[in-house]
Order: sequence, then structure tokens, then C-alpha cells
Amino acid sequence: MKSTHAALAAALAVSLCTMAAASTTKSDQPKPTEKCFGVALAGHNDCAAGAGTTCAGTAKADYQGDAWMLVDKGTCTQIKTPKGYGSLKPQ
Repeated sequence: MKSTHAALAAALAVSLCTMAAASTTKSDQPKPTEKCFGVALAGHNDCAAGAGTTCAGTAKADYQGDAWMLVDKGTCTQIKTPKGYGSLKPQ
């Protein structure tokens, strides 16, 4: 009887470990990001938007060329704005 309980406990422990490992998927890990210039709206940049600004939320104009925000890696140059596409370098 004791060996049956031990076997059940071991089986339960293995299944719990397997479930925990399966629940940690790639989507749980943060996606790589990159700085994308010229796509932030006024006051919504992530940090340091050029001369006269200090950090997040200080961009003075929409799509300011020296203001950046973090976007998913590989998507920046596909973001279209009224002033053109996003850039990986200050404009």
C-alpha cells in the first residue's frame, strides 16, 4: 500500500513539473525591441528627444525625427506616419 502511495506521489510530481515546464513558452519571454525614431506622438516618446528635452514624454511635436520609442525588433521601418516611415537613426 505504501509503495502505491509513493508511486502516485511520484507520478503527480512528474506531471506537475511537466505542466510547469510547458506553461513557460516563448511568448512568456520579453520580445526584443529597438529604438524607432520619428514615430512617437508629442509627449509620448520613450526618452531623450534631442536638444531641449530630457526624457520620456518630452517630444514637442508629433513624429519628431529625434524622438524615439521602443518597438518590436524588425518593425520600425515598416511603421508609416504622415511624415514617412520610422527610422533606426535620428532624422
